[in-house]
Amino acid sequence: MKLDEASAFFKNLIIESDNKTEIKIYKNFISIFTDLNNRDLSEEQLKSIEEKLDSLNFNENSDNRKKHFKQKLNLFVGYLKEKLSLISKGYYTAIGMSLGMSFGVAFGAAFKNVSYGLIFGMLIGMLIGIAKDSKAKKEGKVLSTNL
Repeated sequence: MKLDEASAFFKNLIIESDNKTEIKIYKNFISIFTDLNNRDLSEEQLKSIEEKLDSLNFNENSDNRKKHFKQKLNLFVGYLKEKLSLISKGYYTAIGMSLGMSFGVAFGAAFKNVSYGLIFGMLIGMLIGIAKDSKAKKEGKVLSTNL
């Protein structure tokens, strides 16, 4: 399935659906496809993406469409991260904050003040994450969609 075909498929799903969370998932797909179309990808990369889209089998019937397409979105985003090193906005910031909070609690417990450890750990993790996100953006490795 080509990127344009996939984009048209999800645009039709938006028209058919009245569920806001489903529509948000469809818009995320469309945003990713638009971003990929705007990138200077090699023929090999495009072919690989199209094969992945075919393997996701979007036309499957499912009782819970929201869950079905959310799973497919997560698989596709994971594929883009693994094969093309593309990440979503704020990816490293979120990871940095969660790791910072974990380490902050540990350091705070060691110094008998968990709340300060949590706050400082989160801030340090967030700063490191923001720096890594900025570097990834400069390298052109960030998708333009918020997931």
